[in-house]
Amino acid sequence: MKVTLSLEKTQSKDVSIVVDALRASATITMAFNNFKDVIPAFTPEEARKIAKEKDAILAGERKGKKLKDFDVGNSPEKVENLKTNKDTVVITTSNGTRIMEAMKSTVLIGSFVNAHAVADKALEIATSHIDLVMAGRNSEFALEDYLACGEILYWINKKLKKEDKISEYAIGSILASRNYENIKKSIPNTRSGVVLTKLNHEDDITYCMQKNITNNVVLYKNKKFKLLK
Repeated sequence: MKVTLSLEKTQSKDVSIVVDALRASATITMAFNNFKDVIPAFTPEEARKIAKEKDAILAGERKGKKLKDFDVGNSPEKVENLKTNKDTVVITTSNGTRIMEAMKSTVLIGSFVNAHAVADKALEIATSHIDLVMAGRNSEFALEDYLACGEILYWINKKLKKEDKISEYAIGSILASRNYENIKKSIPNTRSGVVLTKLNHEDDITYCMQKNITNNVVLYKNKKFKLLK
């Protein structure tokens, strides 16, 4: 088994875990606690069209702000707890939903909230190569994604055999993620964290930093998310 870490584009044709720690990965993962179907859209226009066809809730943001005519923004807690009789939500975000479209591998969604569960599922289904893919921010490195990948990689690494290979980049993220108190201090001060704080989304930052609060593992396939049991 080969285990690597990448930014935006996957190195693997086997299994990729997409990580957008603030906030898309957590929102998608926790949405299945409230909705039967969770559908990604790559533009607000596409989201509106799908929502009209499916009679669905609209969730989404651009630059951290909820889109004007949407029911809810990209808030995992608000999406999970939204009171509605609809069973479908359409989600569009700045980064997380966008980068999955080009991937030719099996795509899982991961973050702090489901790190252990997604690590176990990736090891279960992978045959040769697991790549952790950081969504980043505006095509640049984002510290929060690196640290969330480190948490997932920690659980993967615990089950690797001697003959398996893990990249030094991946090992670095594991080491960086071991001090949880530092993580809780650092993530609110990242570029994404500062933007969300200015928009009064501090609660979402705190929520997204929670470790292993769900066993939900989400698969992206054929332009749709599926909850794996």
